Amino acid sequence: MPRGVYARRYSQAVFEIALERKELDRWQSNLRKIASLGEDATFIAFLESPRFHFDDKARLLSKRLGDINPLALNLVYLLVARGRLSMVGDIADGYQQLLDSYRGIAQAEITTVIPLDDEDKLRLEEHLGAIVGKKVVLKPEIDSSLIGGIVARIGGKLLDGSTRSQLMALKKELQR
Repeated sequence: MPRGVYARRYSQAVFEIALERKELDRWQSNLRKIASLGEDATFIAFLESPRFHFDDKARLLSKRLGDINPLALNLVYLLVARGRLSMVGDIADGYQQLLDSYRGIAQAEITTVIPLDDEDKLRLEEHLGAIVGKKVVLKPEIDSSLIGGIVARIGGKLLDGSTRSQLMALKKELQR
């Protein structure tokens, strides 16, 4: 099975546990903390090495993660035992998407040529929120190849108002 399918299943299971126990924010925080383990390549190499016993890895993980939910720690142990710790970032992202959806929030990846100021971001959040019927949180990116305009990705929807795409459409129309 592809890695993304596994990550989605873990995310869904974690979300259901968090929802049942009314610990949505705690799990969000714990998953971010666990995902930060992936930033240390030496530590990940140790955890994935078959030369070290699982008990040693578990002790080190427990010490490194500190005070986190015991079930979150069990999740880490399970991922290490199955050699899937590398997907913890995907699990955290999947959990965040489920949490946002549960709370009526949509993440919008916005690509512009220049950085947007706070006022423009606020207006764009309101405008996109009216389109999708949810509160929108922007994830801005800069791409100078757009020439102008904006590209927004919200869930599975693409709203392309870039000058580049308009010029490409005009070129196709002229070629006909």
